Amino acid sequence: QVAEAAAFLKARLASLSPRIGIVLGSGLGAVADAVTGPVVVPYAEIPHFPRSTVEGHMGRIVAGLLGGVPVIMMQGRVHFYEGYSPEEVTFPLRVLGALGIRAVVLTCAAGGIAEGYQVGQLVALGDHINLMGWNPLIGPNEPRFAFWAGAGLRFPDMTEAYSKALRSLAKQAALEEGFALDEGVYLAVSGPSFETPAEIRAFRALGATLVGMSTVSETIVARHMGIEVLGLACVANLAAGLGATALSHQEVFETGRQVEQRLSRLLQRLAPRIAALVDPAKDEEKQP
Repeated sequence: QVAEAAAFLKARLASLSPRIGIVLGSGLGAVADAVTGPVVVPYAEIPHFPRSTVEGHMGRIVAGLLGGVPVIMMQGRVHFYEGYSPEEVTFPLRVLGALGIRAVVLTCAAGGIAEGYQVGQLVALGDHINLMGWNPLIGPNEPRFAFWAGAGLRFPDMTEAYSKALRSLAKQAALEEGFALDEGVYLAVSGPSFETPAEIRAFRALGATLVGMSTVSETIVARHMGIEVLGLACVANLAAGLGATALSHQEVFETGRQVEQRLSRLLQRLAPRIAALVDPAKDEEKQP
């Protein structure tokens, strides 16, 4: 099924061969407007591809040039809480891997746990804690997804789940855009209910600075395939017990809309630098 979906997309992309994938989270979809010469493919047209059902996730592939380099974007993702299986949640990342991406930027909206976080702030993920209750690699190992040397292991190393090199590039690009990019620890839960104040206190004790319902499963699968990951979270609200208002998805969506342009400028500046880091010539050397 992965091969069939990838072959369909490859035919639609024609001569475009992106090495960078970008996943746009809740309220962040308009970042795709910065892509020039876009090829747009709704998820519904792609064989076996799961469809987004949540507001703020348009549910389509947008491929083209960003900052002058080819990229492929997912304008929205699917989640475990929508009723999809772990395999279905991570299916799109497997397809992007089969298309040849070497690095992926995973964006998401998250609740801010750390003291001092401001709503609308962008944070680079330095690590994560998986409390979703499942791991997308459970079941038979899939070495057929080892697209790069050293990948496809039964027990993949997650010491550097989020690339230090990509984080360094992102921090420098952010400074050039006039803001500092802090690092945080993202804790993933299954959702869809927001967390309780007691849970947030527990998560803070565990070392989490952000909480959300996505990203971690995609990161695990990307690392299994040997794909480098940059995680960028938008602090969409302050987590339960830390703010003065009730939590709502509408707030998450609206905050994302306010941050879209800043994120768009950051990714336009960052894309050529990521492309240089994952130069196709280097990729050829690493393939088994």
